Amino acid sequence: MQVEQGDGASLVARLRDVVRVWDHANGDEEFPAERLRTLIDLGATSAFVTLDGAAAAVDLLTTLRLIGGADLSLGRIYEGHVNAVQLVHAYGGATQRDALARDLAAGRVYGVWNTEPAPGMNVEETGPGTYRLSGAKSFATGAGHIDRALITARWPDGTKQMVLADVSEAGARVDNSAWQVRGMRGTNSGTLDFNGLVVSSDALIGEAGDYEREPRFSAGAWRFTAVQLGAVEALLRHWRDHLVATGKANDSIQRARIGAAIVATRSAATWVGRASQLAEDGSPNAIAHVLMTRGVVEEAGLLVMEGAARAIGTASFFAGSRVDRITRDLGLYLRQPVPDQARDRAAAAWIEADRWGDDPWW
Repeated sequence: MQVEQGDGASLVARLRDVVRVWDHANGDEEFPAERLRTLIDLGATSAFVTLDGAAAAVDLLTTLRLIGGADLSLGRIYEGHVNAVQLVHAYGGATQRDALARDLAAGRVYGVWNTEPAPGMNVEETGPGTYRLSGAKSFATGAGHIDRALITARWPDGTKQMVLADVSEAGARVDNSAWQVRGMRGTNSGTLDFNGLVVSSDALIGEAGDYEREPRFSAGAWRFTAVQLGAVEALLRHWRDHLVATGKANDSIQRARIGAAIVATRSAATWVGRASQLAEDGSPNAIAHVLMTRGVVEEAGLLVMEGAARAIGTASFFAGSRVDRITRDLGLYLRQPVPDQARDRAAAAWIEADRWGDDPWW
């Protein structure tokens, strides 16, 4: 059974009108079930199982940006879904791809959960074709709301295996009580206890070690930079609209501040675009470029958040303000793992060779 993918270009066109409405006001800081249902109805959850050519990668980038600009929690959930279904399609067998196609046709939502509290997640064979899980996953985006979770678990020999778990009826195993955060509340990134859950061989995706196989593992981070970029762009637009509405656009100090933010944001967009291209082309430069892009987007985000707060003032901190919501969500979402290590790895690679890919400087 083939996965029926929508037309990415037509999806983008339809999505623009939807996110424009969403960006007019903040949604509830709960799991964005209604907005996710809209994405399913638009065909977004089945549109990018594979990326056939450069145009498809551009459409995915634009989709991630648009969603991220309207609702970062939704963007995080959607990016995790895309990551999961692409992994299942890439490493799963024919039977697993057929099951994926049926799930997507039925509107089911996937996620990827890798983080875990001590002592970790383990899997062991208990009989012919049956396997028992032990452990939990933390920071599990959409816990209690999504249908399938692609998790990682260790075999007794220490190697890491992808396991696709049905979590659609796992409410009793979910604990979201610790997810008390200033931003990204709607992701419901709690903990799910997998102890004693038994799965069949059909749940084992790929071979041990496939999850962290490069360049897909590191280079795939371009997707979350696109979601972040969308929020930075949205914040910049709200900042600009405030200057125009309040008559501050003629103030030279205000223009100097937003001018620097425009340059930083447009530059970040260039880096994200290039990162997506190199990653989806399988370029040997992809990992170094994506790692550098993470820092570029972070710096643009920090600059725009600070600039918008200084320009708008107290009004940017009021409940209900889009600037307040975007700033709180983005401030948390920018805290991706080991940012300093990522920049250091990227710089080391770029010193060795120019990783832009075209017309190298050295």
